[in-house]
Amino acid sequence: MNPLQHVDSNMGDLISDLQTLIKQPSVSAKNEGIEECANLVAKVLKKSGISAEILQLKKGVAPIVFGEIKSKQNPAKTLMFYNHYDVQPAEPFDLWDDPPFSGTRKGNKIFGRGATDDKGELITRIKAVEACLKSTGDVPCNIKFVIEGEEETGSAHIEEYLKKYKKKFSCDGVIWEFGYVDANNRPIIGLGMKGLLFVELSVTESIRDAHSSLAVLIKNPAWRLIEAVKTLRDSNGRILIKNWYDEVTPLSKMDLKLIKNEPFDENVFKKEFGLKSFLGNKKGFDAKKALVSGATCNIAGFISGYVGDGAKTVLPGSALVKIDFRLVPKMEPKKQVIRLKNHLKSKGFSDVKIKVFHGESAARTDSSSPFVYQVKTAADKVFGESVLNVSNAGTGPMHPFVEILKAPCISIGSTYMFSRIHSPNEFARIDLLKKTTKCICLIMQNFAKS
Repeated sequence: MNPLQHVDSNMGDLISDLQTLIKQPSVSAKNEGIEECANLVAKVLKKSGISAEILQLKKGVAPIVFGEIKSKQNPAKTLMFYNHYDVQPAEPFDLWDDPPFSGTRKGNKIFGRGATDDKGELITRIKAVEACLKSTGDVPCNIKFVIEGEEETGSAHIEEYLKKYKKKFSCDGVIWEFGYVDANNRPIIGLGMKGLLFVELSVTESIRDAHSSLAVLIKNPAWRLIEAVKTLRDSNGRILIKNWYDEVTPLSKMDLKLIKNEPFDENVFKKEFGLKSFLGNKKGFDAKKALVSGATCNIAGFISGYVGDGAKTVLPGSALVKIDFRLVPKMEPKKQVIRLKNHLKSKGFSDVKIKVFHGESAARTDSSSPFVYQVKTAADKVFGESVLNVSNAGTGPMHPFVEILKAPCISIGSTYMFSRIHSPNEFARIDLLKKTTKCICLIMQNFAKS
């Protein structure tokens, strides 16, 4: 029996192990079940024939689960799988059809927080390695797993982990923690990820909320904050902060060609989110280009005054807005923070306080890398067709892997693009889990032969 046949015959075990992982809450934002889940992941690795150990920087920092299996036939090449075992909070609970940590199966779907992001993706990697071991007694090349527990809160310590365990984590290529599958069941092979800068801006005007009749005398901090935020970008989404785009390198001709050839069904996308039009009325190539290379300034939340049911005539004493900036290659988070501070000061908003939560630089693998061909060839064979994506619109800690380990990173996986990740009723499609597991088997083989 070859590895692909083993995947077919072992799907029951894959589903069962995924349900076991889902049933263990691991919400990093609330430090709920983190160590318990790390131990469970290590147990699943060992069950599949992969050595596993728990690495921890210090108490209070989520541990990394490190897995390794050395190849007898090809010990010169090493492929790493980077994943994470932590998940987003499941609230609001009342919007789930089934308990979020139940792992309920309905037909071709498994529901639960982490079903795709990222426990479903992790299980495809583990079961692909297991299929090789059970079928041939070996793996095509050395395999390493780095599975962290802070990805959903910004991977605050991943860089420190990579520096401390640089030798242990050394590798020649990294398969990233996820990959989207589009509406036509084609895997989107991501060659990069945008960076992120998450900040909180706040204004305090008075020591307590007041009766709104006093608005003729007391300044409203919500208005002040609105005025400040309005200076950050124009109505089409272009960021107005001085020198914000200075270091950005234009897309190459090959990048533009790949973007042009990327399938993107605007109507399906708009229907899924109930949209009438895109920001700036973008269409066609401009919409696709924005997803790949557009920097953003997004209001993630605005808090001030009374937001409950009915009316309450109150003048708030303070106001707060949470903003995330998506960054593109060459944008350095620390430098962008300085530019943000200078901008607010120059516009007369020195009273606006800035709190920086975290920042990540963008990363991108060259489309001409042999690693890209190895992954795409495997995906085309299993799925029939795949799509190269210059950069994912989202963010992950890819940059430190590229910079510290000097290894190219590529995203590919089983996440159906409308699988409701980070939302109630998140689900994984079993057919895509099976195909992705087979694809990972072929990627290992292609990588080893190169």
